[in-house]
Amino acid sequence: MKIVIGCTTLTVLTSLAFGQVQIPLVWDDVALADLEVPLARPQYSPKHVSAEFYYNIPVRVIWKSYPVYHPDRAPSGYLDWLQTQEPQEIWSSDQLKSEEDWVRAGEIVFDAPTGYGSIGIRPREDTSYLRNKAWLAKVRPPLTKEGIVPFYRYVIRKKGNVEIGVLACAMCHTRVMPDGSVIKGAQGNFPFDRAMAEDFVAGAADADLVRLKQRLLRQLYFAPWMTAEQSGLWTDPFDQSKVIATLSGRLPGSLTRHRSSPTYPVQVPDLIGVQDRRYLDRTGLQQNHGIVDLMRYAALNQGGDDLAAFGDFVPAAALTGSRPDPRQLRRYSDEQLYALVKYVVSLRPPPNPNPFNALAKHGQQVFEREGCGQCHTPPLYTNNKLTPAAGFHVPPEHRAKYDILTVVVGTDPGLTMETRRGTGYYKVPALRGVWYRGAFEHDGSVPTLEDWFDPLRLREDYRPAFDAKPRAVKGHEFGLKLSAKDKTALIAFLRTL
Repeated sequence: MKIVIGCTTLTVLTSLAFGQVQIPLVWDDVALADLEVPLARPQYSPKHVSAEFYYNIPVRVIWKSYPVYHPDRAPSGYLDWLQTQEPQEIWSSDQLKSEEDWVRAGEIVFDAPTGYGSIGIRPREDTSYLRNKAWLAKVRPPLTKEGIVPFYRYVIRKKGNVEIGVLACAMCHTRVMPDGSVIKGAQGNFPFDRAMAEDFVAGAADADLVRLKQRLLRQLYFAPWMTAEQSGLWTDPFDQSKVIATLSGRLPGSLTRHRSSPTYPVQVPDLIGVQDRRYLDRTGLQQNHGIVDLMRYAALNQGGDDLAAFGDFVPAAALTGSRPDPRQLRRYSDEQLYALVKYVVSLRPPPNPNPFNALAKHGQQVFEREGCGQCHTPPLYTNNKLTPAAGFHVPPEHRAKYDILTVVVGTDPGLTMETRRGTGYYKVPALRGVWYRGAFEHDGSVPTLEDWFDPLRLREDYRPAFDAKPRAVKGHEFGLKLSAKDKTALIAFLRTL
């Protein structure tokens, strides 16, 4: 099919047929224009690049990758063996026939790094930090039973050159449990921001690297309606110690994601059951009507939204001064995105070890008595609606277009009012699987359910999980006045979901 864009003719398939499978077209200009809920400052809502631009980006090659071990747990001669391995491209849609084939292929995409080296910027010659025990002691990534750091992979694109692969979907959406088992797709517990802080420590004396890091912060976190200081960035002279101090204290399960800010991080979402969620992101940023919207979400969050214009600000231009040539970028193919989503929606939670006993039954009665189900409605334990943040005035046209509650729960509005992810709303979170999750609240400021139901968090001398200074964690006061007995029972019930 030919799509005419202005005076340019672009040849692109509206769907790709593989046996009985029709692959939806991901980058559709009309669909993308209405996909996201407008930002709280709608004049800065993103204007995405055209389908012509997007489909001129070459498709990413997925290379065979290998586990990263803690240096004390690696098999003897492991690194030497890796250096003898040949590069192998491991993803192809040619032989994908059944649903199971697509799911297995999607797991490959989920695990595949999209970048090489580090998540921040390190000196070019610093390629062995994952084997540095001092780095591991500072970042403290959890290890699997086998001693693997499952958030990174070793990749061989050229024989004899073992690279560190980063920024796979699995990097943020892998959770290592206390017994060393792994839950793929869950709210991850890689200490991402601590690792980012260590990248800022590396090369701190190199003036050129420091300037590059400052531009990276601008690309990731700058909000064009605010000054750099208000955005959580730091004006000249650039003080890296502030960046390091802010990021190094972040609790795993929360991170300073792109389009948020160091001041307003984001709780990592649990992807298990994501197909049942009407809105994606803590701020309800993207609507979800089905598999193609999940594909679009992945495309946007693996570099697509960096190319958009937020007013006059284009994040991808922050490093070089202009929007990159599409031929210098990489993207997932529509088939890869389809497989990825097929894998994600196939995920199921692990067996729940928490029994539905007499205590949990009492907690269910408390849940029903207190009206918790009005927002956290069974069986999903969310009503899939948006709740306005304190200070946000809902535009009249939003009431007809989106699912919006009238209640304002009063949690900190910063993330949804002051960042490029901010819509003025927070979505009502689903409580299913809450037993294996944490940290809590939209920014991950509260470590446990016990802390969430502790009224001490409302006090100004409360110390949230990631702040160096005490501050109150306000809002959502439901349940704070329960008796100790009812509170314990309610938490026991929630952990059975």
